[in-house]
This record gives sequence, structure tokens and C-alpha cells, in this order.
Amino acid sequence: MDDAALVEKYLEHVRVDKRLAARTVELYALDLQKLQQNAIAAGMPLDQVQTTHVRRWVAQMHGAGRSGRGIALILSGWRGFYAWLGRLDRVSSNPALGVKPPKSPRPLPKALGVDEAMQLADHQDGAADPALEARDVAMVELLYGCGLRVGELVGLDAVASNAARGWVDLESGDAHVLGKGSKRRAVPIGGKALEALRQWVVLRAQFARDDPALFIGRTGKRLTSQSIWLRLKQRSLRAGLATPVHPHMLRHSFASHVLQSSGDLRAVQELLGHANIATTQVYTRLDFQHLAK
Repeated sequence: MDDAALVEKYLEHVRVDKRLAARTVELYALDLQKLQQNAIAAGMPLDQVQTTHVRRWVAQMHGAGRSGRGIALILSGWRGFYAWLGRLDRVSSNPALGVKPPKSPRPLPKALGVDEAMQLADHQDGAADPALEARDVAMVELLYGCGLRVGELVGLDAVASNAARGWVDLESGDAHVLGKGSKRRAVPIGGKALEALRQWVVLRAQFARDDPALFIGRTGKRLTSQSIWLRLKQRSLRAGLATPVHPHMLRHSFASHVLQSSGDLRAVQELLGHANIATTQVYTRLDFQHLAK
């Protein structure tokens, strides 16, 4: 069986036996076409390809401008093909196994501009339930004003206790949260956020049952991360923002805007709860991008 027939038989296998989607099969066909072209140029059949050849072809694709993610997808297709050939005893080893694509540059986090953040923070929905509106305003203020992760926001209780993952101290003006790696930190709360929280705490009593959570729904149960994502997305669209906003976008916006105003990378690291300052340094790139505009 020649190479073209092998490839066709493999595509039939993934289409019929594995029942992959038509678009996926089409992409596999393109990947294997590229593999065939490389093998022909090297003067060898597909079942004679070695790992050194695959590494060379990966380097050539990268040099031609293909992204690391695109190369990773191609390698995945090649690995699948050679794994199938191995089950047919056509190859003794998989030449694409262990070949890693070049690393793609880490994408910049998406953040709102200051005006957009203010537009969202100042939005008031007069048609909404006043208590739920007060709750959502307080959530936006904490996410943007403190840079909390959505999991940290969800974990806040109305009062401090030994069992609480986090809580808000309205007297001291601090949010005490349990971050990644079970590390606790205290984040200062701005005046506007404190005002929003005090309004919500009063109205929260309408829904409060036995759940100690600070942010609860109509049933008195702690809000989930998913429900907060949905509420924020809907609120951002009602506020007239062009892009739906998610909680982590507000965290990115907080970090970017604090860095723009203070230039203190170490302080931003502490506020965000990053264990490694290299994680925080991505916001310097975001800040330069903002200045370039």
C-alpha cells in the first residue's frame, strides 16, 4: 500500500471508526498532506520517517511563520497517524512522539480602558430588583476595585469566622481572601466599594437564610462562579460596552490601571496575590500597549 492509500485509509478510520467531525477530518487531511510533501522532499516513504525529520520540519514551519499553536495541532495529527500505523505494524516507533512545538508568546490579558471600567462601575439598572442591583454593584466594585479572583469573591462570608474562606471587614476597610495555594491576603477596599458593600449588607437580609455567604441569590444560597460570570456579562452589555466582560477581565483591568497610576510592580503583585513577580510583569506589557495607543 503506497503512502497516498495509507493516508486515505487512515482518514476513513477516523471518519468511520472514530466518528470525528467532518471539519476535523478535513484538518487531518491537510496535516497529512503536509507530512506527505515533506516526506517526498526528503525522498522517503512515510513509514521511514524518523524523529530527526519531524524536528527539522517543525523548525521549518516555525521559521516560515507558523504559530506554536498551529504547529502543535499539526503534530497532534501526525502523532495520531503514526500511532495508527504502529497498530498495523507498519512502524516500530512513533517519530512524532515527544516532539514539542515551539512555545507561543503568552497572550496579553484583556483589560478594559479606564473609561470603560468607569462606565461599567457607574451603570445603574433602574428596572432591576433594588436588592439584587445593590448586590451586583458591590460585586463589580470588589472585582474591579480590589482585583479579586472570582473564586475569592465567591468565597467571601458576611462575617469573619474560623470556618470562613474569606470575609470583608467594613470597619478596617479590608477584604480578607483565600487565594491560590491556600494563601491568605488582605486587600484594601476603596471608598466607593465600601459604600456599595454597606448598601448590599443591609439589603442582603431580605434573602439571608442559613448560608454565611456574603453574596447570595434569591434563595439565600451562595452564588456560584458561573452565576457571577453570567450576571457580569449581562450587566456589561446593558451598560453599553462593546465586549462582554468577565470577572477576570476586571482583575486584569484593576492591575493595569493601578500599574499605570503608580508604576509600583511589587505592590501590584501583593494586591493580586501572585507568588511570582514574573506573573505580574505581563501587565507591564499591557501598560506599554496602552501607552502606544
